[in-house]
Amino acid sequence: MHILMITDVYFPRINGVSTSIKTYRTALREMGHKVTVIAPDYGNTTDDEEGTIRIPSRGLLVDKEDRMMKARHIYRMMKQLKGMEIDIIHIQTPFVAHYAGLKLSRILGVPKVESYHTFFEEYLYHYVPFLPKGLMKSVARRFSKSQCNSVDAIVVPSTAMLEALRGYGVASTAEIIPTGLDLRRFKGGDGAAFREKYGIEKDRPVLLNVGRVAHEKNIDFLIHVLREVKEAIPDILLVIVGEGPAEKHLHALVQELGLQGNVRFIGYLDRDTELKDCYCAGDMFVFASRTETQGLVLLEAMALGVPVISTAVMGTRDIIEPQRGAIHAREELIDFTNKIVTTINDKNLLESLSTQAQQFASGWSEQRYTQKMIDLYSGVIVEHEAHCAANMVTAKS
Repeated sequence: MHILMITDVYFPRINGVSTSIKTYRTALREMGHKVTVIAPDYGNTTDDEEGTIRIPSRGLLVDKEDRMMKARHIYRMMKQLKGMEIDIIHIQTPFVAHYAGLKLSRILGVPKVESYHTFFEEYLYHYVPFLPKGLMKSVARRFSKSQCNSVDAIVVPSTAMLEALRGYGVASTAEIIPTGLDLRRFKGGDGAAFREKYGIEKDRPVLLNVGRVAHEKNIDFLIHVLREVKEAIPDILLVIVGEGPAEKHLHALVQELGLQGNVRFIGYLDRDTELKDCYCAGDMFVFASRTETQGLVLLEAMALGVPVISTAVMGTRDIIEPQRGAIHAREELIDFTNKIVTTINDKNLLESLSTQAQQFASGWSEQRYTQKMIDLYSGVIVEHEAHCAANMVTAKS
């Protein structure tokens, strides 16, 4: 089949949505399907795969990392799109891509599914801080319900996200299909080389956090935890990998708490090379996001044998369980601190957790979840064709 994916974000913009799209795109092609991606043009040279259509876009005041596609340029391609024999449209994001995807679905006469990647109820108010938090949460719920009920099926990455959408009143068909891992890419990794490059002593205990450095990721809680951990382990180091709008705030917090020697901000790392080395340089991966719909970075760390200590909120609930190489900690300073200190001081426990983590992550292969996505596409297409046939019979009678 030929899948048209349409998204408001894609590489070179690095985040979980971009990673999910690329993962599924690659796996679908390997399984014999054709995928075309419509995405914003970020105004710089990109090494795009065949089948990537870049749309002129403009910047955003609320988030300088993202771009807004100019919808008219999508509609001007209608003749080209009609000739592509598209079978289904997969909308990946709720902005221009959502409304353009609905229109393309109507004009092309094909069904549409949508992935709900972001828990907007706990996300939106960080970027519109001048409006009341309660109002923004209510707005997020209403537009999520409206958008999800306007498509043929919803893809959600976790049980908690589906529960939230059902609570909003979303009635559309929905499937829990998380993003899988290309396990071939999560082997090896040279932690010693990473430590040497960044001047980190080989025996220094290292906590690691990877992801977008954004307010909703709750990294400031981890920094407050670090201050408590330092009382027991003075040379503890927290390595924060990524970039984002919370960087300035977090740098100021580190300074305020006197932790300049215990925190290292690394920035973005190449996923195919240095990021693997970085994961392997960590003794433990720490995480406390309240908005994660899946927690893909936890699985990446676990695939490389790095134990995880995390809260179990939203999507991470499907990952943080006993015997999985992960330890559940409450979002509470004493509990989170004690679990870090106890674990990092017990080398046998760390080794056991590392083995469990790799075993658990091995069950999240991209082939497994891509087949689930193909099955969903196929079912939606069959249902759409049956609906169209029934409408034709009704019209004739």
